[in-house]
Amino acid sequence: MSNKFRQTEGYSVIARWMQSKGNIPFGFQEKTWVRYANGYSGMVIAPTGFGKTFSVFLAVLSDFMNHTDRYQSGLKLLWITPLRSLAKDLGRAMQEAIDEIGLDWTVGVRNGDTEVKEKQRQSKSMPDVLLVTPESLHLLLAQKGRQGFFKNIQCVAVDEWHELLSTKRGVMVELALAYLRSQHKKLRIWGITATIGNLDEAMEVLLPNEKKKTKIIAKEKKKIEILPVYPDEVEVLPWAGHLGAKLADKVVPIILESKSTIIFTNTRNQSEIWYQLLLDAYPDFAGKLALHHSSIDSNIRQWIEDALSEGRLKAVVSTSSLDLGVDFKPVDTVIQIGSSKGVARFMQRAGRSGHSPYEVSKIYFVPTHSLELIEVAALKEAVRTQTIERREPMVLTFDVLVQFMVTIALGGGFKADELFAVIKSTFVFSEITEEEWQWCLMFITQGGSVGKNYEEFHKVVKQEDGLLVVQKRRIAMLHRMNIGVIVSEAMLRVKFISGGYLGMVEEYFISRLKKGDKFILGGRTVELTHIKDMTVYVRSSSGRAIAPSWLGGRLSLTSNLSRFLRQKLALSAHPQPKEKELQFLHPLLARQSEHSHIPAADEFLVESIKTGEGYHLFMYPFEGRLVHEVMSALVAHRISRLYPISFSIAMNDYGFELFSDSEVKLSEQELRQVLSKDNLMQDVIDSINATEMARRKFRDIAVISGMVIRNVYGKQRNNKSLQSSSGLTFQVLEEYEPRSLLLRQAYTEVFNQQLEEERLIAAFDRIHQSRIIYRFSTGFTPLSFPIKVDSLRQSLSSEDLAARIVKLQERTLKQAKKKR
Repeated sequence: MSNKFRQTEGYSVIARWMQSKGNIPFGFQEKTWVRYANGYSGMVIAPTGFGKTFSVFLAVLSDFMNHTDRYQSGLKLLWITPLRSLAKDLGRAMQEAIDEIGLDWTVGVRNGDTEVKEKQRQSKSMPDVLLVTPESLHLLLAQKGRQGFFKNIQCVAVDEWHELLSTKRGVMVELALAYLRSQHKKLRIWGITATIGNLDEAMEVLLPNEKKKTKIIAKEKKKIEILPVYPDEVEVLPWAGHLGAKLADKVVPIILESKSTIIFTNTRNQSEIWYQLLLDAYPDFAGKLALHHSSIDSNIRQWIEDALSEGRLKAVVSTSSLDLGVDFKPVDTVIQIGSSKGVARFMQRAGRSGHSPYEVSKIYFVPTHSLELIEVAALKEAVRTQTIERREPMVLTFDVLVQFMVTIALGGGFKADELFAVIKSTFVFSEITEEEWQWCLMFITQGGSVGKNYEEFHKVVKQEDGLLVVQKRRIAMLHRMNIGVIVSEAMLRVKFISGGYLGMVEEYFISRLKKGDKFILGGRTVELTHIKDMTVYVRSSSGRAIAPSWLGGRLSLTSNLSRFLRQKLALSAHPQPKEKELQFLHPLLARQSEHSHIPAADEFLVESIKTGEGYHLFMYPFEGRLVHEVMSALVAHRISRLYPISFSIAMNDYGFELFSDSEVKLSEQELRQVLSKDNLMQDVIDSINATEMARRKFRDIAVISGMVIRNVYGKQRNNKSLQSSSGLTFQVLEEYEPRSLLLRQAYTEVFNQQLEEERLIAAFDRIHQSRIIYRFSTGFTPLSFPIKVDSLRQSLSSEDLAARIVKLQERTLKQAKKKR
């Protein structure tokens, strides 16, 4: 760091303030301050808890103190965060720092939770620092006074860029940054991110045309201690979910021995279940244990976050709603329930504990079935080698683009050629053609070829001076209500008859309940009384109840974790002394080896199992549930071309099952044929209904692009209505405008996201190079049993399922004894 910068007033004030807090700047922080002072934009990469936020925030403060003449009143620093909860916590920390340093700056927060009065106050007089979500930023751009809001802006910071990068919310950020950059040539843009597998590309997406840009990587490393929670005995025939509940008694002492704990689950359903399990296991947790997920009312969530920060809670059961950047200092322990499904997610969650530098982040892994202990060994290897997943940026998302064009037209208008240059300057639309741009202009002004005769699609009007604007008040109002790219299942608010909101549930879940049915939400048992105007009315209750399920809750195994899992399983017969998880699993692995086979790194295992129910064909790609959905349909389709047969299909993250009531005797050659990489994507298209998948995907695209309106005057249209409107629109486009960019996008998203085309091709390439091991058995193996249970779960209640599983286990173990 240059001595010249150390001698500046800004640096002296910042350094003295940090010293008063018992801190000294890290090298990467000082480097950021110097580069910022020299006019650079850039990206900061550092472990959780090392002060990434303050590297950029304090850079702006020190620059202000050194060059007060360059800064005018109003908004100076715009801070974009992906989570509302993150914004409030950061805003509080920033205001505290500003006050202690002695500046008269104010910090404001603007998102869906901000009161209308506060938003109006901000619109009249912007704070010096404003924290927004991508949606809130676009709403500001849609206001007539937008030029005034941003006229003195100096810097935009994008927090947790890795979380936004591969999403349509990230595209919203790219478009907004490009627009602001076009209006303010000296604007500096800084990204803040955790480590990901494609850092250079991440910076290129954030700063595509920046000449002075820099990447600053912290040399400091975060130590993570991974501690598996072992059951008393190994389930040799494991099944998902079962073991987790049995381990609640072992989780209680971990919580009691810690100051404060976050217990992470992957789904809202699982978090509700674990909240109850822990209360049942240790009733004294009442009042000290809380539940946090995105469907709980925002006021309750805020109370929980404050109580956690202040050390008033012993533990919080949470989903990914507490994954990111919020600094909960009292938290010294994290517990992960079941598979984290990815390396980056696991490290992110581990970083919630031991949040200050040089503290060890301690994370306990609680398996929900025995096989997940192999994942502990895989995660340790991934963390040791710092093998983190890539985040693939999105390209040519025309639904987000046309929404943005209407937003800019609404907030004062634009000239077509000028905005085209801005759009073209982004990474996401760098390849857009003139023809595609003209299609977008036609879409927002006439609704495309199909919308010509419908006035509601004529949103933007071209004035005589060439300015494209929104003139109609109704269109303006509807557009502002529908800005955003998160299209989930229609949500219904849950309210007590006596008053007070509890949270949100999805329409599809509540539609299966009748009056008097009980369910759990926010850790409270309630009874359904009636539904009116998209609100579910309930009263407090007790006794047995079901936990809601949310459709958006499925995560799939990432490719990195898949690879490490295959490696660890291949070496499990002779584990290293340090790999206690694999040593503990010896009875299960020995059984798999004895009754079938443990595939080596260059092998692919196929099991053919005959039981009293029928014939089961199991395959184990270890590529995650979403890839297995496609693979299983493809393999079933290829087999049906050889033999006239139909299958029922089940899968988990490790493999899939094809079940039929008649035997299929595949020869080695036929097996090679059905697993061939030849003609792969054509066979995939033939094996699935790509048009139907695109039709369902189109629902989101239709809503984002504004072809189908979701929110009308404060009321959300239900899912059935959205699906039917978008389905009809899809059909009309297929017939009358087959070259529609939105139609093309629907098919592209199916291939890239649902079918995971690249990963699928890579998996079949690997299988092609592997030796296929074909084993026959009369009983379920440790690898096949959890997949079988997943197939039963779809058709049986939880009580019937448990009883059926016990019978299956007993029968399989009895058969094995007879064989001996």
